[in-house]
Amino acid sequence: MCVQLSDLLFALFGVGALLAGILPRVLERRPMSMPIVFLALGMVVFALPLDLPDADPFAHPKLTQHLTEVCVIVALMGAGLKIDRPLARGRWTSTWRLLIIAMPVTIAAVALLGWWWAGLVPAAALLLGGALAPTDPVLAADVQVGEPTDEEDSEDEVRFALTSEAGLNDGLAFPFVYAAIALALGTFSWAEWGLKDVGYKILVGVVGGLLVGRFLGQLFFRARNKKLRLAHHSEGFLALAATFLAYGLAEVAGGYGFLAVFIAARGIRSAQRSHEYHQVLHEFAEQIERLLTVLLLLLLGGAIVGGLLKPLTWQAALVGLALVFVVRPLAGFLSLRGAPGHATEHWVIAAFGIRGIGSIYYLSYAMSHASFPAMDVIWATVGFVILVSVVLHGVAVTPVMRLLDRMNERSRTPEERHAQ
Repeated sequence: MCVQLSDLLFALFGVGALLAGILPRVLERRPMSMPIVFLALGMVVFALPLDLPDADPFAHPKLTQHLTEVCVIVALMGAGLKIDRPLARGRWTSTWRLLIIAMPVTIAAVALLGWWWAGLVPAAALLLGGALAPTDPVLAADVQVGEPTDEEDSEDEVRFALTSEAGLNDGLAFPFVYAAIALALGTFSWAEWGLKDVGYKILVGVVGGLLVGRFLGQLFFRARNKKLRLAHHSEGFLALAATFLAYGLAEVAGGYGFLAVFIAARGIRSAQRSHEYHQVLHEFAEQIERLLTVLLLLLLGGAIVGGLLKPLTWQAALVGLALVFVVRPLAGFLSLRGAPGHATEHWVIAAFGIRGIGSIYYLSYAMSHASFPAMDVIWATVGFVILVSVVLHGVAVTPVMRLLDRMNERSRTPEERHAQ
């Protein structure tokens, strides 16, 4: 009997989709995460003699770029919808410190190590730093806030900080990736970079997200014609409409679509904060995100067994380990000095800066726009860091968060416990 490749791929993705529905319940409160399982499954399946297609992202940069692009923007919509805390003075202090201090320091440190220790040219070293700096909104789901509620103060500082950071830092890391591309092309200009890549693109992303979020918030909840008040119909697929509309319009206008999507989600949420329709939108976005994550993790596992890590040098591996164990934890912790929360919470926030799908997107995007020396080493380094992050953080997240929750519970007053 001759088995067609398309049938085999359908079966594989069907198994993956089924497991995506089962595993979150089975693995709940266990020291194991869903990304670990699917990454391992991808490695096992692609190691079998099934004649599956090449899953190497280095060989298919455009396809990799668009698959990861869709996954990231859907995750950003979900992250923006589920944050309960409004954007008020002083309530996002941890987020701003992580974005303004920790992320640039992390980029600079990784770029310096990549150049000085791993032997990369400045453009390639900066690309490595820019790609690995953001906390991933996709694979960091286990350390993010839960579903939308109508309680503004229901979120602990750790989960809120990691969710809000992941929602914003993908867009804010883009200027550094553009700087790396310009360096590789020999066209870098401080003035153009500052005015266009930092100033204009961020402004357009923010304004575009605000406008789309405000428009959709009015349409969903306050349209004069009741038939147009889409929140009453509880159709979850409109989460995709909001995602693609915000992303597409911002990109067409030359801004950062990642920023626009997250800010649009916050705009929709703020239009009528306690409405149950936010739950519907979030659940749909989360389901789509989970399916896309399954696909990408299976492919990443296949890429790893297919030789993605072969070009990895021991110097580059040490740079990756330094990021996970030293650079991000120290940069994150020091940036949070004086921020809300106690020292233990600050260390947890700093340690769980998970790397993932967003890093793959940045590399594939940069590869499609410029040629970088030692690109195979950069891909191998990023793949290695994602592998370490998925395993390390996936095993540690459940026991660490349970311990932190118990500590916070003991520190609450009897009145606060009763309110819970």
